[in-house]
Amino acid sequence: MSTLSWGIIGTGAIARTFARGLQRTDSAQLVAVGSRSGQSAQAFGRDLNLDNCYGSYDELLQDKSVQAVYISTPHPFHAEWALKAIQAGKHILCEKPLAMNIKQAEEIFYAARIRGVFAAEAFMYRCHPQTARLIELIRDGAVGEVRMIRASFGFGGGDSYDPEHRLFRKSLGGGGILDVGCYAVSGSRLIAGTAVGKPFSNPIKVRGLGRLGATGVDEWASGVLQFDSGIVAHVATAIRTTLDNVIEVYGSAGRLRIPDPWVADREHPVNGRIQLFREGDEQVIEIPCAKTSFTLEADMVAAAIAAGQREPSPPAMLWEDSLGNMATLDAWRQEVGIIYKQDDPASGPKFIWPPSSQ
Repeated sequence: MSTLSWGIIGTGAIARTFARGLQRTDSAQLVAVGSRSGQSAQAFGRDLNLDNCYGSYDELLQDKSVQAVYISTPHPFHAEWALKAIQAGKHILCEKPLAMNIKQAEEIFYAARIRGVFAAEAFMYRCHPQTARLIELIRDGAVGEVRMIRASFGFGGGDSYDPEHRLFRKSLGGGGILDVGCYAVSGSRLIAGTAVGKPFSNPIKVRGLGRLGATGVDEWASGVLQFDSGIVAHVATAIRTTLDNVIEVYGSAGRLRIPDPWVADREHPVNGRIQLFREGDEQVIEIPCAKTSFTLEADMVAAAIAAGQREPSPPAMLWEDSLGNMATLDAWRQEVGIIYKQDDPASGPKFIWPPSSQ
C-alpha cells in the first residue's frame, strides 16, 4: 500500500493530535497544514518539522502533493471546507460532527459521490479493536437479547465555564449535543444495529431534555432513543458536568460495561477493557492495542482509499450511518430547543454542486 499524503485544515488541539497520529504510522505522512494565519501555520509546522505551512485553507487545497485532507475547524465550518476540499479533488476525513445538520451532511456525501473521492466522519473510537470486540460479544449473544443501552460523554465540572470558549459560543456550534453527545448517539445506534444483525440502526423516536445556558447552548442534556426492535437507549452529554463516560448494554441474560468506550487518549495507546456480568459473575475482557485511536483512524482511511473505496467499512462510519447520526442529533437538539442559524430552511443550500464553470 502506497503512503497517503495528508494536509490538515486547522491548527487546534485535535489537529495536533491527528498530526502526531500520522507520525506513528507507515500508511500516511503529513505534508502540509493550512491555517487562517501564516503565524499559526508556521508555529504548527515548526513543532512537526513541516515545510508546507499555508496562511489560508485555500492555499493548502491548491497543493498538488496533498491527497487527503483532515478538517479540524470549529463545527460551523466543517461543511464549507469539506465541500471545497472535495471540489479540489481531495479525499476528506472530517472531525465530528460532520456538519451542523443533516442537510449539510447530505451535501457533503452527494459531492463526494459525484467527484469520486473518499469521505468519512472522524469517530476514531470506531477504529479501535475494543469496538470490534464489543460487536462480536453482542453478535455472539453474550448478554442474550439486547433490551436497553446507556451511553454518556460529558465533562467540565467545577469552574470550567468560559462564555468566550467555542464550547459556549452558539456562533461556533457550541453545546454538548453536537460536541460529544454525538459519541453517545453513535455508540447507541451501533449497538442497536448490531443486536439485529445490521451495522447500525436509526431510532424511530427521540425524546430529550436539557439545560440551555446564558449563551444559548446546551450545557447538559439527556435523551431517550427508541428503536423499532424494542431497544431503548438513554444518552447523556454535558460541557459543564463531568459524567461517568461509559457504555452499558443490558440484555436478557446479562450486562456489558465498557469503562472507556471512546478511548480518546490523545497521547498514548489505550488497551480496551469490557466487563461482562452474567449470572452473578464478572468476566473482564482485555483487548490489547498498540496504537492510538487516531493512528488507527488514519490507517483505516489509507487502507480504504488504497482499496478504491469511497466510504469506510464498518464499524467505521458508513455514509448512511453518519446521516442517521446527524438526523438523530437534529431531533435531540429540537427536543432541547437549541437551533443554530444553519437550521433555518429559508437560508437555502449554501453550496452548489457541481460548481459553476464560470
